[in-house]
Amino acid sequence: MKQISKYYLEFEKSIGVLDEKIIAIETAKELTQDEIKSLEILKKQRNSEIKKIYNGLSRWQRVQLARHPNRPYSLDYIKYFSPDFIELHGDRHFRDDPAVITGLGHFQNK
Repeated sequence: MKQISKYYLEFEKSIGVLDEKIIAIETAKELTQDEIKSLEILKKQRNSEIKKIYNGLSRWQRVQLARHPNRPYSLDYIKYFSPDFIELHGDRHFRDDPAVITGLGHFQNK
């Protein structure tokens, strides 16, 4: 089962409702044929709702999306590409700038 967001912006609420229904069906131990069909229908509805919402975003909604709490940060990407990444902190004056990320790690086993 893929990760589903726990936080929805105001214009994403309809996706949240569909996600809850999908999770409710998927958590059942054994699925009947009707549940499998309804699960497929709900997933198709979810995909079409996502396309409909994100194709017609206003400027403010794009800003909200860029600031989304579940949006990955730089360290998320760095740790994905370099699992052994070690972050270095500080400078010559013993200060740390949280906006600058630097460190050591391997990329593609090199």
